[in-house]
Amino acid sequence: MAITCTGEGRTLYAVLDGELDHHRAREILAELDRQIDLELPRRLTLDLGGVSFMDSSGIAVLLRASRRMKELDGTLRVVHVPQQAAKVLRAAGLDKLMELE
Repeated sequence: MAITCTGEGRTLYAVLDGELDHHRAREILAELDRQIDLELPRRLTLDLGGVSFMDSSGIAVLLRASRRMKELDGTLRVVHVPQQAAKVLRAAGLDKLMELE
């Protein structure tokens, strides 16, 4: 799993690529936290277009990102959600907590 972050103004765009599972979740959480602390964004967009597999650890990643953005009075958008990941996120009710595209 790789994560690539770009910041512009108060917007942070993070692209995730590969499997988002318990083996990689801690690494992704740490990098997202680092980037959020660095950029202090008002808007975070997570691009899941390259995610080939997601388990419940992905739910934790998205919930943590959502919580961090709320601490900053910011917003979270999740885009390019693959079908398998969308099923996991909907089953957990995350589609009611955050914007999934």
